[in-house]
Amino acid sequence: MKRPGGVTLVAVIVWISGAIQVIGGVVGLVTASTTAEVNGVPESAGTITATSIVAIVLGIVTVVVGAALLRGSQIARVLTTIVLALNLIGGVYLILATPSNLLQGVLNAVLAVIGLVLLYTRSANAFFRR
Repeated sequence: MKRPGGVTLVAVIVWISGAIQVIGGVVGLVTASTTAEVNGVPESAGTITATSIVAIVLGIVTVVVGAALLRGSQIARVLTTIVLALNLIGGVYLILATPSNLLQGVLNAVLAVIGLVLLYTRSANAFFRR
């Protein structure tokens, strides 16, 4: 069965998200000690380093999940659904709790809803059940 375009779009968005996480993590690793000093808390370099490593690992996992979506993996679909649901909740929270972040909240929520809809169209359901 041919992969629906919506599934491909969601997978590409997941890949981009993973790549951004990896890049951000690498930048964090490279600049950890400088960032800690500039912030006036040199002892926080270890925390920044650890957070950067976690970002890199999560980014790699995200890229792998995106690739698995393209192959029709039901597990990848479930993981992506969970992440999109969390993004939707986070977006709604930003809209309600922090009006200064209204645009970010709306964008997060709208992209999450679009992703969820695309993952559960009739053609996507058929693709993941094959």
